[in-house]
Amino acid sequence: MDNTQRMIALLGRIRKQMNGAVAESMGTHGVNYGLNYGVSIATLREIVAQESKDYDFAKYLYRQQVRELKLCACHLADPAKLDTHEFPFWSRGITNAELAEELAFALLSKIYDINSLMGVWTTESNELVAYAALMAASRNARTTSEVAFIAAEKSVKANPASEYIAHGVVALICHIAQNDKSVPTGIPSLLDSMPDCPTKSRIVEELDWRLNFL
Repeated sequence: MDNTQRMIALLGRIRKQMNGAVAESMGTHGVNYGLNYGVSIATLREIVAQESKDYDFAKYLYRQQVRELKLCACHLADPAKLDTHEFPFWSRGITNAELAEELAFALLSKIYDINSLMGVWTTESNELVAYAALMAASRNARTTSEVAFIAAEKSVKANPASEYIAHGVVALICHIAQNDKSVPTGIPSLLDSMPDCPTKSRIVEELDWRLNFL
């Protein structure tokens, strides 16, 4: 089968699980796509688990204006094939927090060059792109503390009033703190380097209790 035939077959399986009420509810909460069948992410993960990794097919699905196909693409893409030249393709498709989070969880958290991704995406004034990078780095074993600190600072400067960035930075700092015992001692300097803004205030508030549970 070619990519179009494979997509039609995949859509057939997805449509059997469609939930119009969920799709309508998501639309009223700002989670907008061209077409949305309202299928839960858990169900989509079960469906796509039956498919083999195929980077070209994943990119084909990601181009479609269908929520479920974009989310499936995040799982079907082979992380080993996503290099720095491919970063712009995936960033252009991030249109809401749901997609940013699933892309981070399923694909970006497994790529080799996570530090380069942080270096590029966390300078974006598009908070969702920066958020995806932060959340991916907070799950990636190759994330380094030095680059994470720089990325955290830059993301706050680029997005001074973003709850998404605050959440992403906290998740990232907690991740590296678990693997690098020197991280907590560097946090005060990191916070000092950030401009006084709503994003920083939220980070300080969350870190105050999150670090106690590490």
